[in-house]
Amino acid sequence: MRIKRGVNAVKKRRKILKQAKGYFGAKSKLYRTAREQVMKSGQYAYVGRKLKKRNFRSLWITRINAACRQNDISYSRFVSGLKKANVTLNRKVLADMAVREPQAFAELAQLAKKA
Repeated sequence: MRIKRGVNAVKKRRKILKQAKGYFGAKSKLYRTAREQVMKSGQYAYVGRKLKKRNFRSLWITRINAACRQNDISYSRFVSGLKKANVTLNRKVLADMAVREPQAFAELAQLAKKA
């Protein structure tokens, strides 16, 4: 008895075309071009997930730096001061404080200056 591949092949193609929904032109209609684009899109998504981390870190550093300058201290002095004062807050939390709670951030800046 032989096994025919019809059902599985259709399922595979349907899965790819479902992933390619919304792509421009043939990339969402034709299986071969859709498959190529889905693979390429997956690569872009993978790279994008790595870049997102870098971009957010640089955004947080920019925000912290701006808040530091308002409190008459440079970013590098601020970070090293916090390290010497044994304050272990990450950049995400520090950036959030700089935006939402300027008074608390100012106190941190004073602490960093003393250290």
